[in-house]
Amino acid sequence: MKVYVVDNGGQWTHREWRVLKYLRVETKIVPNNTPFDELRGLDGLLLSGGAPSVACDTNRMGFNGDYLDKADYPILGICAGMQFMCQHFGSELGPAKVPEFGEVKLSVKDHSDLFAGLPDEFTVVCSHNDEVKQVPEGFRLTASSENCPVEGVANDSLKRYGVQFHPEVENTEHGAEIFQNFLGFLKK
Repeated sequence: MKVYVVDNGGQWTHREWRVLKYLRVETKIVPNNTPFDELRGLDGLLLSGGAPSVACDTNRMGFNGDYLDKADYPILGICAGMQFMCQHFGSELGPAKVPEFGEVKLSVKDHSDLFAGLPDEFTVVCSHNDEVKQVPEGFRLTASSENCPVEGVANDSLKRYGVQFHPEVENTEHGAEIFQNFLGFLKK
């Protein structure tokens, strides 16, 4: 299994890579200006988080749009990766009423994909000033928190999944299981 991590300048990109290595996935970190044609033989792609407001500045998100449009394999967007994905598919981004930094109680709304087999509520780590304002057309809401109504989204037909929080950090409960659930989509 081969999954690359697209580096959007996030502080925890190497942790995403490390979790995939721990799960015995062939992986490497690639810059977000890597042409899509150079991403050959992949089973999946992970769009990393980024610096503050990076998803609102599409110039700083490199070729993420190409990846979302051209890849026929599953893509997981984390934090800014999810924000860009949602914006790319028609949603609006903007400043959060209450920015989330640190531990947050996640409320799972849909257990059919990334959250399969996980509890209805658990603690995750967030680090964002901006947020997705509504779920894009064709996607469904999979998770929220008290201060962020869109913490997770999914579109099964496109094989696009996103989380606002950081499953790769140690203090996020069930982070490895979320990655394992994503890897499960690659086998289908």
